[in-house]
Amino acid sequence: MSFDNIRAVSCFDSPLGMIWLAASEQGLCGLWFDGQKHQPSIAESLIADSHPILRSAQDQVLAYFAGEQQSFDLPLDLRAGTSFQQSVWQSMLEIEHGQVQSYAKLSHRIGRPKASRAVGAAVGRNPISIIVPCHRVLATRGALQGYAGGLERKRALLAIEARAQRISEEDPGQSLHTHPSDA
Repeated sequence: MSFDNIRAVSCFDSPLGMIWLAASEQGLCGLWFDGQKHQPSIAESLIADSHPILRSAQDQVLAYFAGEQQSFDLPLDLRAGTSFQQSVWQSMLEIEHGQVQSYAKLSHRIGRPKASRAVGAAVGRNPISIIVPCHRVLATRGALQGYAGGLERKRALLAIEARAQRISEEDPGQSLHTHPSDA
């Protein structure tokens, strides 16, 4: 993966720890929890807390944590990955808030039904956590497997979405739904 396109970075404290953001000329190209696997080295010379994309990303992510926002409206730059990785990341963008999907179903969605392991590897290399919702991808039987930011964070993100789903549906017994294509 190449992050030569990063033009500005910032960081902020979130309920799940410090988050680093990165922007290119095309849009947001990174969102990593501090110390997350596959996080690139960040050049201090690129820190720009007032960058408009980074500012908007921070505001939207904090609103997500507060349960006030379920989707994101940001230009994304996913060019850091291979074409296969980009197809997986694009497909993850279609998994709605409060929904989950298996690695196997995700591999079917991108037209590569026998590529579950490769899909899992691409999910793990997702450069834009939370916004490109890799936390919504689970093992076939619903088990939590791998998360570059740590399984505790994955559990916490799923809990945030389940709680928001219950509130929006005004049904306290509602849990995370399966993505319609998993049914």
